[in-house]
Amino acid sequence: MPIIKSAKKRVRVARRASIRNAKLKRSLKANLKLFSAQPSSKSQSRAQSSIDKALKKGVIHKNKAARLKKRAALQAKNAGLKPAKSAPKAAAAKKAPAAKKKSTAKKK
Repeated sequence: MPIIKSAKKRVRVARRASIRNAKLKRSLKANLKLFSAQPSSKSQSRAQSSIDKALKKGVIHKNKAARLKKRAALQAKNAGLKPAKSAPKAAAAKKAPAAKKKSTAKKK
C-alpha cells in the first residue's frame, strides 16, 4: 500500500481507468460479435463506432483498429451490404463569401 499522497491518488485513478477500459473492451467485443452473427448496416455502424471509441480512449492500438474496421468492411461486402452514404460536408456546401465592393466616393 502506498504511503505518499500522490501515489495513493495514482492507485485510485488507475483503478477507475482499468474499469473504464474493461467496459470499453467488453462493449467492443460484443458489438463485433453481434455484427459477425447478423451483418446489417446498423450493426456495422455500431461496431465501427465502438472501434473508434476504443481507439480514442487508448484501449486498442491504431493498427488494430484499422485491421478490425477493414475486416468488418470485408464482412459487410461479402454479406452484400452497401456502404452507408455519408452526408455532404458542410464546408463544401457553403459558398464563398461575395467580394466586397470598393467605394467609389472620394474622400476629402
